[in-house]
Amino acid sequence: MELNVIGLNFAYAALGVVLMWVSYRVFDLMTPKVDFAEELKKGNVAVAIFIGALFIAIAMIVGNALN
Repeated sequence: MELNVIGLNFAYAALGVVLMWVSYRVFDLMTPKVDFAEELKKGNVAVAIFIGALFIAIAMIVGNALN
């Protein structure tokens, strides 16, 4: 029984990571004028904070959806 629960937790974790990546890619496609990767390479702190906040928001939504 415990191994089943552990396996299910790993599956939910993997699904959460995939959903976060897909959500980020969709958001990236919706903002074609902003190249997030290039801005991060330049050291743009505002973009880094924005992406961090975006990941936290997506994680909260995905986490609640998986519960």
